[in-house]
Amino acid sequence: MGFPDLKSLFSAASRNGSANAANGLLPQPLFIRALRLERKRAERSRKPFVLMLLDLPAPLRNSKGGNLLNKTVPAILSSTRETDIAGWHQENSALGVIFAELGAANTKSTLGALRARVTTLLQSVLRAEELAQIRITFHCFPEDWGQDETGLPIEKLYPDLVKRDESRKVSRAIERTIDVSGSAMALILLSPVLLAIALAIKLSSPGPVLFRQKRIGQYGVPFTCLKFRTMHTGNDPRIHMDYVKRLIRGNVSPGASGTNGNVYKITTDPRLTSAGRLLRKTSLDELPQFLNVLRGEMSMVGPRPPIPYELEAYDIWHRRRLLDVQPGITGLWQVSGRSRLPFDDMVRLDLKYARAWSLWLDLKILLRTPQAVFSGEGAY
Repeated sequence: MGFPDLKSLFSAASRNGSANAANGLLPQPLFIRALRLERKRAERSRKPFVLMLLDLPAPLRNSKGGNLLNKTVPAILSSTRETDIAGWHQENSALGVIFAELGAANTKSTLGALRARVTTLLQSVLRAEELAQIRITFHCFPEDWGQDETGLPIEKLYPDLVKRDESRKVSRAIERTIDVSGSAMALILLSPVLLAIALAIKLSSPGPVLFRQKRIGQYGVPFTCLKFRTMHTGNDPRIHMDYVKRLIRGNVSPGASGTNGNVYKITTDPRLTSAGRLLRKTSLDELPQFLNVLRGEMSMVGPRPPIPYELEAYDIWHRRRLLDVQPGITGLWQVSGRSRLPFDDMVRLDLKYARAWSLWLDLKILLRTPQAVFSGEGAY
């Protein structure tokens, strides 16, 4: 499916009788659609784009400020190319410009040049006190997810996701109720098993019972993921780091060194303890993640949360698996072959799950999970 160009979007605005189309601005619904399509285009082309936002103060939004707005809009449009897109990010509140396909130039230098050009143009048409009231921000796509411990400001680059989440509030509230009640019940019913596993870990090797690891959740928000410890303490993480980066880049074939048969996973990991091998095989090492569900960091069903160094190896489109839904203990990937699937197929399953998400789909995955765990298919 191709992407509509700027001309077709303006044609749609004109057919709808939009007054903004006449002055070169897309109305909010079409601008948000253009922003979503530009994200997809950037995922395919790997060419970044910049979203510039001009937050307008109240005097510029009312009828008396119309003259100022009439001066601001032409100045902004004069700074754009034919391939750039201008419109309302928030109707009569925030102007947006998508500077598309900026190439591989340094991000800081690109943003600096854009800011200087726009500021110079606005200074030529606005008085100093008027310019001081306009807040200009720049948002680069793809973002550097590792720089912000609070996650992504999704309301800027992903306003369509914000709107979608608002439409799912009731369903998500029901899902959260199921998550809390289900994880609490699981922890209570499985408490004898949890105690037996803790004892086995203590007897098999020195070290803590629980393994705490930084993972990346929805919208890039980091959290501490809990698992039963399956490895010796003080092990070298580079074994997994090197392997997973090769796996994500498609440089690992099933049956290669360190794998077994058609499994895309390290199956002869020397870091594992004797108890750890059994816990990995049965996925019992993940039972403490019910505590993550109780804390609201994970859901019962969803994509697996990546380790930060995994995220560093992601292609741009891989990141979408962390935007649409919250990470989970089990998911469509886990009940569809797990480590027998290459990484790209795993991501496609996560995206398929996000598109088709419903409470009924979650229930079907939960019902299929015990069979996947007991069969041990794809688990190593």
